[in-house]
Parts: sequence; structure tokens; C-alpha cells
Amino acid sequence: MSAKELKVIYPFTEETAFTFPMLGEDEIDGVVTKARRAFAGWKNSAMSERMALCERFAVAFEGMRDEIARNITLQMGKPLQQSYNEVNGMLDRTRHMISIAEETLKDEYLPEKPCFVRYIRHEPKGVVLDIAAWNYPLLIAVNVIVPAILAGNAVIVKHSSKTPLCARAFTEAFQKAGAPEGLVQDVIADHKVTDLLIKHPGINHVSFTGSVRGGHEVVQSAAGRFIDVGLELGGKDPAYVCADAPFDFAVDNCVDGAFYNAGQSCCAIERVYVEKAIYGDFVEAYAALVRKYALGDPMDKGTSIGPLASKDAPEFLSWQVKDAVAKGARLLVSPDEFSKPGQGWFSAPAVVIDTPQDCSLVQEESFGPVIAIIPVAGDEEAARFMNDNAYGLTASIWTMDPKRAMRIGEQIETGTFYMNRCDYLDPALPWTGVKDTGRGATLSHYGLLNLTQLKSMHLRVELPK
Repeated sequence: MSAKELKVIYPFTEETAFTFPMLGEDEIDGVVTKARRAFAGWKNSAMSERMALCERFAVAFEGMRDEIARNITLQMGKPLQQSYNEVNGMLDRTRHMISIAEETLKDEYLPEKPCFVRYIRHEPKGVVLDIAAWNYPLLIAVNVIVPAILAGNAVIVKHSSKTPLCARAFTEAFQKAGAPEGLVQDVIADHKVTDLLIKHPGINHVSFTGSVRGGHEVVQSAAGRFIDVGLELGGKDPAYVCADAPFDFAVDNCVDGAFYNAGQSCCAIERVYVEKAIYGDFVEAYAALVRKYALGDPMDKGTSIGPLASKDAPEFLSWQVKDAVAKGARLLVSPDEFSKPGQGWFSAPAVVIDTPQDCSLVQEESFGPVIAIIPVAGDEEAARFMNDNAYGLTASIWTMDPKRAMRIGEQIETGTFYMNRCDYLDPALPWTGVKDTGRGATLSHYGLLNLTQLKSMHLRVELPK
């Protein structure tokens, strides 16, 4: 057994909420062996059995809703209602992936050819290691766990050290659903043990959600092994608000898209480009709405922004704002305008306008309740600025002209392009990114196929005469 312990700090009280033993190096083989034993049986299961298990898992998870939501808040500080929203969203994604699994993973028969039968099978890879992030701890994890089980794999979940109980919730719900022993396991591990897990020959696929630096580390750990590594590494997602946008709707959604979950979302809006004709009106309306946010105890219904999950995050966000102002931006809504509790890792909202394109606030991921707003002359400048970034997860346009949206969307280097929407994952569409955002895809039928291995069946059923 490992002598190491993980202490999970509640970001509001700054006190230890949970303590857990961590996986020791000498325990890795046991975890992987158990997963491989479960996989040996599960890979031959019928699709109907897999779908039924995942539906029972959803029912069990739903029955644990209150405990799970509260634990999310205690681990990473999200307002409790938002934690409940995440449980609901996780269940929706689960049931969508169940609904498409049979059609997606069935054998694909090729057109008839004399003397031959040819078809393509989608076989499970084996043991999938899911390294999940803390900011949406259920939604990020479910993108891999449920599709992996539907595809016939076993899963080991190594969740963020901030939110280990979320991985445990998946394990417990699958156990309640009657999953074979070892089919879904969770581990609490430090970087060294995680590195050894990735390198273990019994692991067949790794999925990682986190920072660019973390993505590089995962790729390096897997170097020398011919396994797939899926990476979702964050974003600096832009919005473009056109003069013909549905004004009030655009303001409301661009605020919510930036400040929901205290901005701790890889697909949050972090920079807004606004056509000059409406720029003054937009920033005024935007600021007025942001000023309505309330910081406080995340367990209170009146709290719209809870503490951040990382102790050092407020200092970084403050530096980004100061850097932008020093380079010519204007602080329209200051964090000093908000009342903050006397405890907790809080960062009050900041709205920075006329922000130069080359400052950190426009170029580096913030992951907090700050926003940069920049005027643009029109579509050409907006598209150029939107692409001027190392990330490419999502981007949005706010206009009532679908042709304009499609024309601009086809120019933007991004994984998902929205019109009059943002900060949302449709499970029917692949969740993917370009540039430093990563590689691979989760959700949709592509997410299921990504967790399978192709096998070509080429059968000569009649001999030549």
C-alpha cells in the first residue's frame, strides 16, 4: 500500500474536505490485471447487454444525484445548482451515446463481389485509461467512460487530484448497475504513478483532458508505445458579435458563456470581437449584466460565482488584467466593484475593453471570470483576429445571417463553430480541436469509433472454377 495521501481542499473554506490514500507503484499491476480480466469477458458481450448496463448505470447515478452534486461543490467550489446542472448534462450525454451505439458499431458490409464476403468490424481496443479534468468533472469523464464501455472496453479513470470523488461516483454507479468486477475502476495517483500507468503494456488507449503542458507530458509518457492518445487541452475561444446580431440575446449569452462556472471552462468565451457600429452599446450592456453577479458561499442559492478551484488562479488573472491595461486596454468592470467573502479562492469579474491583440489576456488561456472585448471593422478583421491564437476549440458568431455565419465559420481554425450559441457540447457532434487544443475526438459516432480498432474481414466464400 502507498504511504502517500491526497488531501482535497474545499476552495471556499480553504480547509481539507477529504483525505484519500493514493495508488502505490506496486499496486499498478493489480489494477491493470483486474481491468484486463474484465475486458476478456466484456469484449464478447452483445451490444444489447452493453446498452442495458449503461442504462442501469444512468439510473444508479441519478439515484446518487444529491451526494454527487454536493461533492462536486465541496471539491472544486462550483455553485451547487451548477453542480446539479452538470449531473443532468452527464445523464443526457450518457443516454444519447446509448441511443447511437448499436447503429454506429455494427459491422459494415461492402457491396457484393463475386466469390467474396467483405465487411469491416469495429472491435474494442482493450483497457482505456481516462485522465479527466476537474472543471466539469462529470461531463469530461463521461465523454470517454460510457462510449468506451459501449464499445466493449474496460476503463480505468484517473481523475484530477481536485475531484477524485467524481471518478469514484462512476465506479460506484457501474457497480450498482451490475458491471463485471474491474470493468470500471478509479485510481488516485500522482504524476509518477500516472506515468507508469500510461507506460504499462496492459493499457491500450489514453484519453487526457487538461493543460498543454500536461498533454505534452502524456504524449512523452506514451512515446515508444503504438497506442492512441486523445488530447483535449483547452482553448481561448473567440466570439464575433456582428452589427446585425440579436442584440440582447447576444449580450446575455456572451456574458453567460464567459462567466458560467466562474469562467473555468475550456470552451468558455474568453475574447469578444464586436463590430464597431454597435461596440459602444454592446460593452455598456455587457458591463451592466456582469455587475449583477454575486460572489459567495457556493452552497447558497444566491451565489452566481463561487471560489476558483486553484489557489494560485486569482493572482494569474489579476496579472493578466494589469498587463492588458498597461498595454493600452481599459478596465470597464473592475474586480474592486464586487463584495468578496473573507475566505476562499475568489476572483471577482473583470471586463477589459479595447484590449490589444498581443497581450496575454487575448493570447493565453485565462480560465477564470475575466473577458477581453475588442472592436473590429468587419468580417475580414474579425476572422483574422479570431485565428490569431494558438488554440482552436470553439468559436462563435452572433448574427441573423446564416450565409454570413457559414462563410466566416469556414475560415475559422476551430473544432466547433457556433452561430448564436456558445459554451455547449451537443453529444451528436464530435468534440474535437485543432492547433494546441489537441487531437482526437469524443462524443458523436466519431467518439465511439475512436475507441475501437478496425478489422477488415475478407472472406473468399467460393473457389475459382
